[in-house]
Amino acid sequence: MKVADIFKFKNEEIKMLHLAWFAFFVSFFAWFSMAPLATTMMDDMGWLTPQHIAALGICNVVLTIPARIIIGSLLDKFGPRVVYAGLLMIMAVPAITFAFGDTWAQLMVSRLILGSIGASFVVGIRMVAEWFPPKNVGFAEGIYGGWGNFGSAAAAMLLPWFALTLLGGDDGYRYALAFTGVVCFVYGIIFYLLAKDTPDGKALVKPKKASALEVSSWGDMVQLIIWTIPLGGAVALSSWRLNDLGFISDTILYSIYIVISVILVIQMINIFKVNVPRLKEGVPEQDKYKFKNVAALNSTYFANFGAELAIISMLPMFFQLTFSLTASQAGLIAASFAFINLIARPLGGVLSDRMGSRRKVMLTYMIGICIGLMTMGFMDSSWPLIVAIAVTVLTSMFVQGAEGATYSIVPMVKKRLTGQVAGMAGAYGNVGSTVYLTLYTFVSAQQFFFILAGGAFVSFVICYFMLEEPKNSFAEEYYLTDDELAQQKEAESQLAYEKEMQKKESAV
Repeated sequence: MKVADIFKFKNEEIKMLHLAWFAFFVSFFAWFSMAPLATTMMDDMGWLTPQHIAALGICNVVLTIPARIIIGSLLDKFGPRVVYAGLLMIMAVPAITFAFGDTWAQLMVSRLILGSIGASFVVGIRMVAEWFPPKNVGFAEGIYGGWGNFGSAAAAMLLPWFALTLLGGDDGYRYALAFTGVVCFVYGIIFYLLAKDTPDGKALVKPKKASALEVSSWGDMVQLIIWTIPLGGAVALSSWRLNDLGFISDTILYSIYIVISVILVIQMINIFKVNVPRLKEGVPEQDKYKFKNVAALNSTYFANFGAELAIISMLPMFFQLTFSLTASQAGLIAASFAFINLIARPLGGVLSDRMGSRRKVMLTYMIGICIGLMTMGFMDSSWPLIVAIAVTVLTSMFVQGAEGATYSIVPMVKKRLTGQVAGMAGAYGNVGSTVYLTLYTFVSAQQFFFILAGGAFVSFVICYFMLEEPKNSFAEEYYLTDDELAQQKEAESQLAYEKEMQKKESAV
């Protein structure tokens, strides 16, 4: 697959790719709509403070973690078309509610719910994997992630102009925020009407049970349990920060802790229900996969996407204070870190497709992140500004390229479980940002960069010892077991029968 191929709109797989990345773009456009209009909101409402905005920022991401797990399970059960369309249309409600909210409760609850739209990323990963073979999936997933992720930058660039210049007036920002919800709802309908889960005649291979991830050994089940606990821990950490900022009481905080504990217990029960009978019966050798590969991908997304979200949150202030810049100058320079997503993430996918070893590409990227972030840790006012910008952009290339390399591997871990694997890895990206941003409150910016570099190095070590080269890495088809092939053929026969019956009914 070449760059020119992504503009061949007559090819159905290319149409699906563009439908998918634009759905992701719309999701991020709505998800990150608050930041560029935060100061306007504070000026208009009067009572809203920077501390309120910080608390809303936490609310904006906290439910993304469990939402990615839930969406991953729904995705494997119902397919990308229904789940993506449904998510976009449902999330239009909190987006519009937030736009016209006047009380703290309205703003906090609507933003909390809207954070679930961050789970949209997982849906497209499965959809793209259904339309592109292993040899091209890295590039396709990179286009999906990189171009879709640009929705956050588009919100930063367009919404202030839309609110203050095009609309104007005291309520201009409200209509701009509401506009993102309207776009979500309209595009959800468009996506439902135009998108397809799979190519014609090809069926979606689904897991037997979607309430928990299937594993292949007792040891893997223990690992799954261990890696599930931090997902609840990150939500608890975010709740603690809200309490520390004074926005929720101790009673509410402890109530949240209890709810998180109950949910974790329920998830553990689901893990046992799905896997104990399966393991007792014995998993066929060809149906086995190693959970350590999932664990390695969790660690990479913690270290790369988690670092990206954290860096974007602190980079403008770092450049402004370190190099005595204006807020607009620092913001423009910091935006380069996100803007490079358009190139870096697809490039990570391309290199993963073409370098002959997806594992080695992943390892190279993680070392590159480590070196880049360590270099950023030495930045101070004595550095020439142009050199500081160059190092930042180069580091961004590695960070976001690693994201593309990560999701070029995800569909190959276990094809029918792609939604759940993508959901867990994606959730760990948000776990990373939560942990990193909490640590940032205790250290200097330079120390923070060294912490991020340490996280990348730990991920490199985990990947070095745990990540394996996927089966059929560069083949025309994904690796499927005999049972999965039989399931696919049965579903395809059912599809063919239904189409034949529709033709007969039309003829009558």
